[in-house]
Amino acid sequence: MPRMPLRSGIYIVPTDRWYIERTVWLIAGTVLVTATALAALHRPLWVLVIIATSLASLNVSLTGFCIVGSVLRLLGFTPMLGDPAPGSRFYRMRTDSWYLERRIYAAVGVNVSVASVLALVHSAWWLIFTGFVGVAMIWFAATGFCIMANGLYWLGAEPRLAPEAAARSHVS
Repeated sequence: MPRMPLRSGIYIVPTDRWYIERTVWLIAGTVLVTATALAALHRPLWVLVIIATSLASLNVSLTGFCIVGSVLRLLGFTPMLGDPAPGSRFYRMRTDSWYLERRIYAAVGVNVSVASVLALVHSAWWLIFTGFVGVAMIWFAATGFCIMANGLYWLGAEPRLAPEAAARSHVS
């Protein structure tokens, strides 16, 4: 496996329009924050909505298929990371390599699933993590900045939403 070069600089995704991936982050973040609040304040079984959201994220990272992205595509949104196969009515994220944005979907899916299960079987305090991830996703959609994306970027993961940022950064 090739070694990723370390980088410096800040990675920010485009925020000039509402493309499918950005809108999915906003929707998923809103679902996570809402379900986390409901699980903490109303009924713990709302964690199942959090788990479903995290499993959907993991599914997107592994297969590329996204049900929310497909609905957004039918509503006229355009993708930036979509599979370029012509004529498809459904959204599929490219799965040709483990680029930065795809790694985020996998990491979110795994970590939020684990935290959700721990919130049910160990301590409701684990909901702080799922709430944090939800807020971070909303922040990412609103500003284009994500601390996890920057961590992966600094470690050398290939960015696809803003590849010109890689050309501007210092590679060591």
